[in-house]
Amino acid sequence: MEWYLKALRQFSDFSGRARRKEYWMFVLINAVVGAGLLTVDNVLGTNFVDPSPIGLLYTVYALAAFVPSLAVAVRRMHDIGRSGWSLLVAVIPLVGGIVVLVWLAKEGMPQDNAYGPDPKAEPEFALA
Repeated sequence: MEWYLKALRQFSDFSGRARRKEYWMFVLINAVVGAGLLTVDNVLGTNFVDPSPIGLLYTVYALAAFVPSLAVAVRRMHDIGRSGWSLLVAVIPLVGGIVVLVWLAKEGMPQDNAYGPDPKAEPEFALA
């Protein structure tokens, strides 16, 4: 949960680097929260169109989480030595999303790069 909160706190920070653990823990918790809100929307009947599962609570959350998601993905690209603009490869039909997924899963550069120091070299924060 601390990784998720860290990404939320750095919602407007598109510089620096984010290690794999930070990115994927954010994605995991974001997916769990989103699925929970979809369920609540369906139980409460706040979905926009009757057969659609998407409702008001999920939409508000998705809009609020968009910028932090983008920021942590850009920092993840920086960790492997790529520009944040590399995420635009995902718009290429069929293969773009797969290429970006591989990049997001790739281990970061072990040394300092143009985007900052290695985040693994920095001591992790206390999970207290």
